[in-house]
Amino acid sequence: MDENRRGRLRVFLGAAPGVGKTYAALDEAHRRVARGTDVVVALVESHGREHTAAAVRGLEVLPRRTVVHRGVECGELDVDAVLRRDPQVAVVDELAHTNAPGSRNPKRWQDVQELLEAGIDVVSTVNIQHLESLNDVVENITGIQQRETLPDAVLRAAEQVQLVDMTPEALQRRLSHGNVYAPARVDAALSNYFRTGNLTALRELALLWLADRVDEGLERYRAQQGIEATWSARERVVVALTGGAEGATLVRRAARIAGRGAGGELHAVHVASGDGLVRTSPARLADQRTLVESLGGTYHQVVGDDVAASLLEFARGVNASQLVVGASRHRPIASLVRRGVGDAVVRGSGAIDVLVVTHEAQARPLRLPGRSRATLPAGRRAWGWVLAVAGPVVVTGLLLAVPAQDLATDLLGFLVVVVAAALVGGLLPALAAALLGSFAVNWFFTPPYHQLAIAQPTNAVALVVFLLVAVAVSSTVDTAARRTRDATRSRAESEALSVLTRTALLAADPLTEALRHTRETFAVDSVSLLEREGPTSAWRLVASEGDPVCLRPSDSDAEVVVDDLTCLALRGRLLSADDRRVLEGFATQVAAVRQRQRLRAEAAQVRRLEEGDAVRGALLTAVSHDLRTPLATLKASLDSLRATDIDLSQDLRDELLAEVGNSADRLQALIDDLLDLTRVRSGVVEALVVDVDLEEVVGAALRDVEPGRVRLDLPADLPPIATDPGLLQRVVANLVQNAVRHGGGVVALGAAVATEDARSVVRLLVVDHGPGLPGAAKERAFTPFQRLGDRSGAGLGLGLAVARGLTEAVGGRLEAVDTPGGGLTMVLDLPLAGSPS
Repeated sequence: MDENRRGRLRVFLGAAPGVGKTYAALDEAHRRVARGTDVVVALVESHGREHTAAAVRGLEVLPRRTVVHRGVECGELDVDAVLRRDPQVAVVDELAHTNAPGSRNPKRWQDVQELLEAGIDVVSTVNIQHLESLNDVVENITGIQQRETLPDAVLRAAEQVQLVDMTPEALQRRLSHGNVYAPARVDAALSNYFRTGNLTALRELALLWLADRVDEGLERYRAQQGIEATWSARERVVVALTGGAEGATLVRRAARIAGRGAGGELHAVHVASGDGLVRTSPARLADQRTLVESLGGTYHQVVGDDVAASLLEFARGVNASQLVVGASRHRPIASLVRRGVGDAVVRGSGAIDVLVVTHEAQARPLRLPGRSRATLPAGRRAWGWVLAVAGPVVVTGLLLAVPAQDLATDLLGFLVVVVAAALVGGLLPALAAALLGSFAVNWFFTPPYHQLAIAQPTNAVALVVFLLVAVAVSSTVDTAARRTRDATRSRAESEALSVLTRTALLAADPLTEALRHTRETFAVDSVSLLEREGPTSAWRLVASEGDPVCLRPSDSDAEVVVDDLTCLALRGRLLSADDRRVLEGFATQVAAVRQRQRLRAEAAQVRRLEEGDAVRGALLTAVSHDLRTPLATLKASLDSLRATDIDLSQDLRDELLAEVGNSADRLQALIDDLLDLTRVRSGVVEALVVDVDLEEVVGAALRDVEPGRVRLDLPADLPPIATDPGLLQRVVANLVQNAVRHGGGVVALGAAVATEDARSVVRLLVVDHGPGLPGAAKERAFTPFQRLGDRSGAGLGLGLAVARGLTEAVGGRLEAVDTPGGGLTMVLDLPLAGSPS
């Protein structure tokens, strides 16, 4: 059970300003106040609207925090004031608002997250145009860019999202009547943002978004009820990022596609390769990664020479249903001889739907100064051989058609063919062109003609120089291509390692994410991390990603032993020497992640030991004070009874005997609490769960309570619960006794059926009207040896700690809330009979 209750967020969603979101939120606040809920207005923007201002009346309004920016005073949400006030519900308007510089958080939704973490429920508002995934769509519709945006994940995490709807005509009438803006702004608004077409489109966006939300709720309901029927496959969308300016457009388009159905997934992938879509700055890719993560997607980076094949391999690996790519940057003429990545993806996609998105940069390819050619694909090598064979033939024919050429001119003509073959096909085609050119010169243009002989020594020297120059040019061109390929691969490897480093630092489960990234980068079936106690001990599996799992280094196709005790094993394909060198860097990073995990576990163990020492210290302190008092009373009473020199009356003897009994009972209760706490802390409490009526358990728990101190109100039709009657009786008795001791009046005990975390429970309320506990003190009351507000000196402060531990043992939940009008209410949720555990 989560001991720290998180507040619930309810959001009123509108399609446009003026539909009545704030008014609806305030109306909800009035309804909750009427039901006895503690509600405050933390911040509401009325924008001068009379109806909104009137709706605030009758509600408690907290003061704003003043922030001065450029000489202007701005009123922002005072988070500290709300936390000090600690209401049950806070109304916070305009969830997407950007706070003034110098505020506690950059965005208001971040302020709201703090309130939710503190256990305060929040009622807020937002317009559909502020959602991050719809930002570019709204700009296309209205022509206005929304500067204030809200991550979709924040709104999707809300417990309730209620649409405040209004037809465009009705909203325009409200605008004309001056209920939205001042009269001076009405005409401009109606002719611009509030046009009928704009409002209709925005309303449709809001309805579609909320329809997706309904689908998610329906899927949760089907899962909870165990309904098994055919359901559409989850939408998994992969978007290919090149780092170009079109990346943000592609990401938002893919996010909208993934969000159309319940449970959609968004994956962004960048192929780091010499022949990638574009080469761009890491900063732009980092911005696009941030956008992907803000939309609830995941970012991946893989290394591959063939971009299209790498994209398709990744898409199949995540079982993608759609692949989103940008339109080709090639100009129409270049597309005739060079097929774009999008075309290659479409041809090889198979069952994966491919969406090619147009963008403004599609006809303007990115070119970097001095961009060299990368490794030569098979097509270019083939053209190189064509030039090597056909080029000398063509040059020979041309030279024979033009008579009276000297040998130097002939050799220059064949040298052009050699250079062309080297540029197109690399070293081997260029060498072949040089040999064929030498043969043609010797046969056709060197006396004696049509013989493989050379009559003049100068001609022989010229042929030798020609061959040497041809070989030198060919080698230079090929070396340049190989060095470009190596540099490109090194850069791609560096990018992959940087992504792994960032994953290790930021991921919630860094070890799993590091293994997943390693598997994707090297395109293998599985990656396993193995450890052993000593150099001669057996290996054991620590973590793995993919299947089949390697249990020993000998099971793998490639392994890297980081040290004698750690090994990273890959299975799926053999790796080249270059890949193994990179894998060593990955293995070092993974080992470092594992080491950090061990250090964190050791730190957690140290914290547990420190907590145990603190508990033992508090126990010794409590024992020295709280056990000494009843022992002293017990000893003094017995000494008086045993004294022979004192003549005690019968009434005084009876009083001393009663004091002995009371002191013994107090000692027994203290010892029982200590034993119960020890059992709860050690986890040895075993609950015998049976179906029982709550009324029977409550009746047994109230036997020792003074008559008239408890008002019982249990419905006759209350369903049976599944619990351990003995343990629950201890819990109820403990809660009632605590309420009687601190409440100072009659304690109310009632029950009803309620819904908590999407399951039905029986909720038992123990209500007192005493001084209560402020804010975070409610949760501290369940900490051992805490006696908040207890000045009686009786007890060790273990009652509520034991009650919560026993409640969890029977599958229930216990928390403390404020009693409306003052006091403290203990809320005990218990599972219904027959409900799943």
